[in-house]
Amino acid sequence: MIKYIGSKRTLVPAIVDIVRSLPDVQTVVDLFSGTSRVGHALKARGFRVLANDHNAYAATLARCYVQADRDDVATTAQRLLSELGAVPARPGYFTETFCERSRFFQPRNGARVDAIREAIAAKSLDPEVEAVVLTSLMEAADRVDSTTGVQMAYLKAWAPRAFNDLELRMPDVLPRAAGGKGQSFELDALEAAATLEGDLAYIDPPYNQHKYLGNYHIWETLVRWDHPEVYGTACKRIDCRQRSSVFNSKPRFVDALRSLVERVRAPWLLVSFNDEGFVAREELKAILTPRGHVEIVERDYRRYVGAQIGIHNPRGEKVGKVSHLHNKELLFLVGPDPDRARAAAEDRHHATPRQLALLD
Repeated sequence: MIKYIGSKRTLVPAIVDIVRSLPDVQTVVDLFSGTSRVGHALKARGFRVLANDHNAYAATLARCYVQADRDDVATTAQRLLSELGAVPARPGYFTETFCERSRFFQPRNGARVDAIREAIAAKSLDPEVEAVVLTSLMEAADRVDSTTGVQMAYLKAWAPRAFNDLELRMPDVLPRAAGGKGQSFELDALEAAATLEGDLAYIDPPYNQHKYLGNYHIWETLVRWDHPEVYGTACKRIDCRQRSSVFNSKPRFVDALRSLVERVRAPWLLVSFNDEGFVAREELKAILTPRGHVEIVERDYRRYVGAQIGIHNPRGEKVGKVSHLHNKELLFLVGPDPDRARAAAEDRHHATPRQLALLD
């Protein structure tokens, strides 16, 4: 999957263990799905996942990793990827914008992205098959970019991976989950919370003012293929200035989160947050308490790669270091009283001793 700030890669086992320990959970609603790493892992364990994100690139990733099922798309997608991999390079908007006006990719790889994306657009593919090949193209470009992992800026000197050839690979599309077919949605989170219904809602909102659209604007353009007007050194889409979320606003975040929690249509909530976020641990617990009993699981987490690199001036000279390299990732489990939940889980033989311990 693509490099992503806020990725829950190391937390996925804990998240899956918690969900598996709960009684009668079959459908999980993921309201801020991002790369769908969590949704993909839950689907692999048999859960039906309804994944939502307001960004088009994230909705496409969810359509690939959560909604599409291997038996339905794999043969066609693999054939298309072989065909697309042989398309002759032809520079266009992508090359001009992200390889010449900026330096995110080497021009020879940009020209291949242009040619492949134009070929995809010309085919009028089934939405699930299209999502699979677009995901393959995003991930191929991600493997040859020259960034620290976000698209706010590019490296002064080419990253070694930027010299590699762009290569399309088949994404890890899973068979249909035992719990039922998943779905991808592209809704505002508040609308999704009031619309989508499940047994558990997984909530992983933005922690701060940085918009995911600005951090991953190239993927948004690659998926939409709308050739937008751009601005700045990073050639961001003009709508990065216009599209906003209440969850990126510190003054509005608490009310927005409280409203979302009230609207969620699921008896269980699993909320992922960070000790560097807009609200402190106890304030977040107070927001969640009206929905039920709150248990907190805490994990140490290595900060984003930019923190490891340090602080540099525009000339690329190191001028300082960050205050800390680790933070705390917090998982808030909200639902019925844990004694009743534990008893129900034991009765149904749904949980191992290790999983049951998470409810203590």
